[in-house]
Amino acid sequence: MTTLSSLCPFLPTPYAEGGYRGPAFREALERVCRSVTVEIDKRSDQEAVGFEVLPRRWIVERTIGWLERCRRLAKDWACRTRKALAFLRPASVRIMLGKLCQQSA
Repeated sequence: MTTLSSLCPFLPTPYAEGGYRGPAFREALERVCRSVTVEIDKRSDQEAVGFEVLPRRWIVERTIGWLERCRRLAKDWACRTRKALAFLRPASVRIMLGKLCQQSA
């Protein structure tokens, strides 16, 4: 989180799922980076009957799905984080270029 907030200070509030709402996560976040406030996105247990789409979680799942369309990212072949990141960057650029080309057409 410290690296993320220093590299990208313009990013809005990061979101986390309900599993991160405990005191251990909050204390660790305060110890590492005091300036970041994480918003917990949890489903309401009173209204939920069965499956419920969480709006913020859907953004993450959709992005992972887009990235896994790339052949090198479909399976976890990379042994090192450096190699996985090397394939993740061009895949992200490809997705963003596709989005930009759709908007201009």
